[in-house]
Amino acid sequence: MTASRSCSNRIEMTGWPGRSLRSLVFSSFLLLLTLFLFSVAFLSAPAYCANSTASVLAVKLDGSITPASDDIVLAAIDEAASEGANYQALMLLLDTPGGGLAETTTILKLMEETKLPVIGYVYPEGAAAWSAGTIILQGSDVAAMAPHTIIGSAQPVKLSPLGGTEPINDSKTTNAIVALIEEKARAHGRNTTAAREFVLSNLNLNADEAMKYGVIEFISPKPADLLDQINGLKVKNTTLNTRGAEVKLFEPPLSLQFLKILSDPTIAGLLMLVGLYALVFGFSSPGIGAEAFGVVSLALGLIGLGFNVNLGAVFLLLLGLGLILAELHSHSFGILAVAGLICVVAGSILFVPTSFPQWYVPGGYQRSMAMAIILPSLILGIFLAFALYKVARARFAPPQNIRFEGEEAEVLDRLDPEGYVLFQGEYWQAVSEDVVEKGARVVVVAKEGAKLRVRRKAITHQ
Repeated sequence: MTASRSCSNRIEMTGWPGRSLRSLVFSSFLLLLTLFLFSVAFLSAPAYCANSTASVLAVKLDGSITPASDDIVLAAIDEAASEGANYQALMLLLDTPGGGLAETTTILKLMEETKLPVIGYVYPEGAAAWSAGTIILQGSDVAAMAPHTIIGSAQPVKLSPLGGTEPINDSKTTNAIVALIEEKARAHGRNTTAAREFVLSNLNLNADEAMKYGVIEFISPKPADLLDQINGLKVKNTTLNTRGAEVKLFEPPLSLQFLKILSDPTIAGLLMLVGLYALVFGFSSPGIGAEAFGVVSLALGLIGLGFNVNLGAVFLLLLGLGLILAELHSHSFGILAVAGLICVVAGSILFVPTSFPQWYVPGGYQRSMAMAIILPSLILGIFLAFALYKVARARFAPPQNIRFEGEEAEVLDRLDPEGYVLFQGEYWQAVSEDVVEKGARVVVVAKEGAKLRVRRKAITHQ
């Protein structure tokens, strides 16, 4: 029995390692297979999410609609198209007083031509989409507003001669705009009567009223909430899959961002004014670089205006510039300067279009743009008048007996034999009897007209 137990024990002991090895190999195989399958699932999950997760490209249209705005919208559409199916829609975040009518119609055309659904969204709270902004909203495939936002004030107005604004009653103009906004509203199933009243009677609606009258489809406080609301909506033969979609803000290229700043009517107008006055000071005091600064400023202003050249405005600007320059070399006691300033202000207002149809904005905003151009001109005019007063005072002041002979002066640049010296705090052209280096001291021998005759100061040794 002992032997049999020993044999049995040997069999069990020799058999266990075999079964354990096979079990170990099999368990390891299952473990490796499980890890492999888990790794495949883990690695493939992000790729699946990246392909299936929807996103929306948002474009800010804040401030005036300028020549840069349609370029920004076009660049955003091109970027969305290059990303393939990742973008479900294009969202225009509207907060604008309006802007150029030509640029507005270009944006409408871009919105129609793209296959991407376009969401017009007046955002954030407190924003407004007036005039041209209202037309863009009506031309969107989906129209939405954040709470406490405003749309409307689409009646075209122009600046009056007295500085106010007056509505444009030309039926040809108003009927064209009415037909445009009505057609955009009709194409998207919106209230055409309200669309008409935006233009004819300056109708303004908040978000709740716009929703009530069927001007918009959605009210949402945030873009993410709006995307959840429009999920499943069929637009342009596409069913939107926007629930939980990521909102990516479009960053325009640096060139377009720069153009957007330049094309602001106020900025463009100020650049034109600064350029003109820089030329005035440059021509009156050559050699200080003001002329170059004026040319650059004028060039930037022209770029911002899209080279919108008004020949009458150019004539007034050049005439005003000539009159101001003539004042600096005449004895008209400021009459020419005042006339020149009036020409510059009038030419600037004409050259920088602040009224319809170049700028389709409410009357209050047009007045603000006009004042932004007029006020700097008045300030610069006051400064110019002060400068002319000082010049006239110095010109007509009684001559003073200044002693020249024997007085010392400092050499500002090398006298060989002519150059400039600093004499009693003033710059004088000097003629030296010998070569004198910069920084040396000289003695005035005589005054000959507008020049000083000098000689090197003798060095004394003590």
